[in-house]
Order: sequence, then structure tokens, then C-alpha cells
Amino acid sequence: QVQLAESGGGSVQAGESLTLSCAVTGRPSLASNIGWFRQAPGKEREIVASVGWVAFSTYYADSVKGRFTIERDYARNTVLLRMNSLKPDDTAVYICAARDGGTLDRTDYTDWGQGTQVTVSS
Repeated sequence: QVQLAESGGGSVQAGESLTLSCAVTGRPSLASNIGWFRQAPGKEREIVASVGWVAFSTYYADSVKGRFTIERDYARNTVLLRMNSLKPDDTAVYICAARDGGTLDRTDYTDWGQGTQVTVSS
């Protein structure tokens, strides 16, 4: 069981970059995984990227592969999502979540942050 808090959202223009942070508190386990999700109006919540808290394993959605990078910052107990070459289709509320084991399915994530808005204009 952990607590998550996102920050770093904002408004940018297409082609610009933005970095989101997910602060992790509590007691993550060896099997913990942190995922970044996003949800745009009228669309389903989808996973963007994930990383194991201890084990080195990452996942990227095809829509962001090559543009987004997920990183662990142990010194600050945070997980970063570096977003480059942003597109208007990236506009959404971005939420970080945690799970112990399980899969990339949304239902396997048990702890969620409140989300941070990212708006990309053309």
C-alpha cells in the first residue's frame, strides 16, 4: 500500500516537452510497479508507460513509444514521465498508479493518484 501524488502538468504547444513526477510514499515492495495512465474526455483510461519499482522492467504504449521515457528517481522517491514531441492527441489527465504483481490491466492497479492535466495545443 502506497500513496501517490502527481505534479508537473501544464499547457504546452505541439512539439514541446514536459516532465511529470509521481511522488511515492508508504512501503513499496519488491514486486511493486508504477504505471502512468491517461484519460481524455470521451475516451477510456489507457496505460501510457510502467516501470518496476525495484526490478528493471518497462512498458510503453505504441502511441508514445520513442517519445516518452519513464524513469525511477530513488533519491527523491519519484517516478518521472519525460514527454517529448508532444502532440494534441496527448492532451489528457495523467494519473500514476501502483500495483504489486499483476498485469498491465487497469484493474490490477490498487493505488491511484489524483491526476494532473496536460494540455497540448496545435
